[in-house]
Amino acid sequence: MSTVTGSATAGPATARPAATVMLIRDAEGGDGIEVFMLRRTGNAAFGAGMYVFPGGRVDEADGAADIARFCRGLDDSAASARLGIDHGGLAYWIAAVRECFEEAGVLLADRRDGGPLQLRDEDRHAVHAGELGLVELCRRDDLVLEMSTTHYIAHWVTPAGEPRRFDTRFFVSAAPPDQEPLHDDKETVDSLWVQPSAALRMHAAGELTMMPPTIANLRFLEPHATVEAALRAASAVEQPERIQPRLRRDAEGAVVGIAMPGDDDYADLPE
Repeated sequence: MSTVTGSATAGPATARPAATVMLIRDAEGGDGIEVFMLRRTGNAAFGAGMYVFPGGRVDEADGAADIARFCRGLDDSAASARLGIDHGGLAYWIAAVRECFEEAGVLLADRRDGGPLQLRDEDRHAVHAGELGLVELCRRDDLVLEMSTTHYIAHWVTPAGEPRRFDTRFFVSAAPPDQEPLHDDKETVDSLWVQPSAALRMHAAGELTMMPPTIANLRFLEPHATVEAALRAASAVEQPERIQPRLRRDAEGAVVGIAMPGDDDYADLPE
């Protein structure tokens, strides 16, 4: 077992560890659930113009030893076992929390004394710029990160042959009712709350451009009528299958499609 997939030798780019979190809430009027989505800037090096969930790379600081004392409900041993790796699993949960704060302005944390969070836009931007670490923020404001309410549900790896590759763990968490997410107007230029079924219809109509992992995770959420039901289903996921699509190429080597596990030609394509 290892924390990162891909080869360190010449060949396909190494897939870098990443974490993505789906924030969900009950829709007004009891009409199902909604998930928060962001539209990446057209200048992004990866997923340009795509609608995604908050997420990004697992940074070295996410695995720092001193972050663990600010976490509740999960330790590195249990997190690593959930991910099927030897060690370093808690860093994926930390990355999900950090990226959610950077990209959506939502901090999945509580004050130890039970008081209300006092979030500042300057803190969000400072964390994003690397000027303020999550450890420092937790220490300064006496925060605790409740890991047990963020559930790991999916594992996707970018196809070999792509210049930028990620080994991404997908999580789902209830959006805090007293925080309103919003895109950052830098890496992301638009945002919306949308029902999973509506997002899938909009994708089919060409209105929302999305990558296969995003579509698959929307399908996971789609059957659930409430946040409680979705989180119950998420907590029941034991060991998500590692999914790595493969690229279909024409005789000249140009990419003409993507094959998924189970497709007739999947086994015949290069890994």
